[in-house]
Amino acid sequence: MFHVLIIGAGTGGLCLAQGLKRAGISVAVYERDRTRRDGLQGYRVGIDADGKRALKANLAPDLYDTFIATCAQRPAYGNQLTHKLKFLFSAGPEVSTAKEDDEQDESVSRMTLRQVLLTGVEDVVHFDKEFVRYERRPDGKVTAHFSDGSRATGDLLVGAEGAWSKVRAQYLPHAKLVETGLIGLTGKTPLTPETAALLPQRMIEGVSLVHGPKGFMCIFHVMRFKWDADGRPKSGIGATDAQAIANWPGMLYDNSRDYIMWGFAAAERWLPKDVSGMRGAEIQRLVLEMTSDWHPDLRRIFELGDPGSSFPLTIRTSEPIAPWQTTNVTLIGDAIHTMTPGRGVGANTALRDARLLTRNLARAHRGELPLLEAVHDYETKMTAYAWDAVVKSRAQMNGHSVLHDGGFAGSLARAGMRTAMRVMNRIPPLKRRIVDAESGFRGAGRDDD
Repeated sequence: MFHVLIIGAGTGGLCLAQGLKRAGISVAVYERDRTRRDGLQGYRVGIDADGKRALKANLAPDLYDTFIATCAQRPAYGNQLTHKLKFLFSAGPEVSTAKEDDEQDESVSRMTLRQVLLTGVEDVVHFDKEFVRYERRPDGKVTAHFSDGSRATGDLLVGAEGAWSKVRAQYLPHAKLVETGLIGLTGKTPLTPETAALLPQRMIEGVSLVHGPKGFMCIFHVMRFKWDADGRPKSGIGATDAQAIANWPGMLYDNSRDYIMWGFAAAERWLPKDVSGMRGAEIQRLVLEMTSDWHPDLRRIFELGDPGSSFPLTIRTSEPIAPWQTTNVTLIGDAIHTMTPGRGVGANTALRDARLLTRNLARAHRGELPLLEAVHDYETKMTAYAWDAVVKSRAQMNGHSVLHDGGFAGSLARAGMRTAMRVMNRIPPLKRRIVDAESGFRGAGRDDD
């Protein structure tokens, strides 16, 4: 028997806790947020086939069904538009390869996903516990120290507290984050009859990337859920989904209703030096200033945004490092492999980590292999797929960085990109190949056996 300490109640950490508890392994999670209501409210995360496999493996069947029931309506279109709302590229059901239900991508509110993952493990999650440092003991155990003076001791410590992981900083101080030079300004706008009328139907039914001058870009994703503004299941969604939502205790803590998620991105040099300290209405005003020549309907979406939802995000990435000596400390998710949003696989890679580590620790729990051998096998397989995802995500972001160049080279690249998209949009076989290639990257992981 052994005891696992998890630092951080994010996506990967909670998925791991769910899996370990189901496997009969003693586990405790320590989270610096004060309550389960705290944390990022309402932003989407895309869950691909890798993520769904991990959730299905680690969650109890009824809880996995609740996850599916709380996902937003699947996007039907992938769109690329100009800042004047002219379509450059749009791929929908007519070119998408049919997939089994388990292979379909889902979109879920981050806060909703967190509430799902907290359901059933409330007894092992400890809030208001800010991790400070760990201490490896002569008896082979490890002790976590917290800012309130308390401590916890276990056989394995898992750092799962995100990109600014204090566990990683102590354990692998040479594993650094690298700036990409891009800043995101994010927000959400309630989906109402007024705001829905501002967007073309294909934008309402899909995920859209809008390209502006100077390489400015903005992603739009309309999130439409199965419950109404009062938290009641909508009519016509099916008895199973309605029952799962109505009976889910996590609904008491969720605040997500239909909304338009938007994320504006620009090179750091175009933004004020104090942008990292801006919040709320300041962010909205800045986005409106940066988009003065954009289509008025898009600017109205920014204007009608919820001020409390807006904040800046500096886009950073990890750099692959050489293998390290396995100990009774390890890492999952962004704590070890922060990646840019270029390929949209960050959260899914964290879930994949949780599934793999759960499987290995379950084997150790059954006496099939020593604990450190289980951890070593996890780290070997995890770094192979994670570093590949980090490199590919950064490569795609570097391509976007060229488009953010304000000079002649950037203008030429943007003109070429727009022309290429218009051409591809007119050739169905080429369009289908592009859609299949992107689909093949997301969720392409195997069982990691």
